[in-house]
Amino acid sequence: MDINDPKDLVRRGYDALSRHYEQSFTAETKYQPWLGTLQQRIPAGATVLDLGCGTGIPVARVLSGAGHRVTGVDISEVQIRRARELVPEAEFRQADATAVEFPAASFDAVVSLYALIHIPLEEQPPLLAKIASWLRPGGWFLGTTGHSAWTGTDDNWLGGGTTMWWSHADAATYRTWLTEAGLAVQQEEFVPEGDSGHALFWARRPHAGE
Repeated sequence: MDINDPKDLVRRGYDALSRHYEQSFTAETKYQPWLGTLQQRIPAGATVLDLGCGTGIPVARVLSGAGHRVTGVDISEVQIRRARELVPEAEFRQADATAVEFPAASFDAVVSLYALIHIPLEEQPPLLAKIASWLRPGGWFLGTTGHSAWTGTDDNWLGGGTTMWWSHADAATYRTWLTEAGLAVQQEEFVPEGDSGHALFWARRPHAGE
């Protein structure tokens, strides 16, 4: 398939299958321990960016419900519209993650789950550098990446008759990119999914002098 604008393909895919995607993954329980650990690491009433927030469930809903101030960003208009309905206490913005801007040191944490893998490879290291700049010293990045390198499409994603596109490097490359962005990788784990899986990274923006 000749793909001229992969990010538009991703946007249209999530616009078309927003409810189907939510129904397919509502039983996922892996998010809960991740979000529980994150809340142990950030202050009360923390400011959190949910980058690639989808409908706001579960990340924005869980963190907002715990009293944190959450901003969600997603490329899909449908996902953002539904997020505003489902998690009214959070703030949501429809935008390309690679183009959105925030002031330096705006957030205590940036969460990006299953979103980086939908962004062209050459745009991922600059985005990680921006994420690092958005974090306050001591702030946390929690994100999923590819575990092995792959770029490709699924022309019948989730059986919904819609095409989806992914592109990701391997976990070792992401560790290097995170370090080069100025983040200190604290933990890496393999998250299985079907016959393959993803890498989950915990990385921290060091305080000056660390």
